[in-house]
Amino acid sequence: MTTETPSRREQNKAATRESIIGAGLSLATARGLGGFTVEELADAAGVSRRTFFNYFSSVEEAIAAPTFGFLDTALGKLTSRPADEALLDSALHVLTGLADNDLIAPMAQSFLLAVGHDPVTRYQLQAFDECGEKIAAAIRAREPALGDLYVAALSASVVACGKSALEVWLAERSGDLSPSSLARLRTLLREAITHLRAGFAMP
Repeated sequence: MTTETPSRREQNKAATRESIIGAGLSLATARGLGGFTVEELADAAGVSRRTFFNYFSSVEEAIAAPTFGFLDTALGKLTSRPADEALLDSALHVLTGLADNDLIAPMAQSFLLAVGHDPVTRYQLQAFDECGEKIAAAIRAREPALGDLYVAALSASVVACGKSALEVWLAERSGDLSPSSLARLRTLLREAITHLRAGFAMP
């Protein structure tokens, strides 16, 4: 029993967090950012105001949370790839395997909502920055002999490819979150890493 209780507690915390995020995305989509209060978000999520602030410091942080979640999931899958596999090959395997719309859709919706809203955009940029740092750490763990410049440039390039894919997808599909649109986003993410792996050779 003692080993099950922490696991159950963590599951409940994760469910509460997801409920808050889902309610925030729904309210922001329906009313726009700034169109509702923390209290209204908490009510929609079925939690107290105090509970909300146990998880997030602001509505904007809650709206940006799916970007952190997507990047952390992708990074976790990346670090679990074989140690002798080339990093960019690993990245392609990870992006190919991220076929779950339940994972990519909230991130895409968050990205759409952030357009023109600086506080959410700042949180998302923070997510990409943190992801870049974690990618750099993963590269160093695989290849300790690589120089700092190489590691910094490669990790930044991977992050830039992800951001570029999102921006191209937004320009192409606007606010479309249909399954076909999300499939296009996954394709763009894979293509961006493919270009990087090929050294951006001209098509």
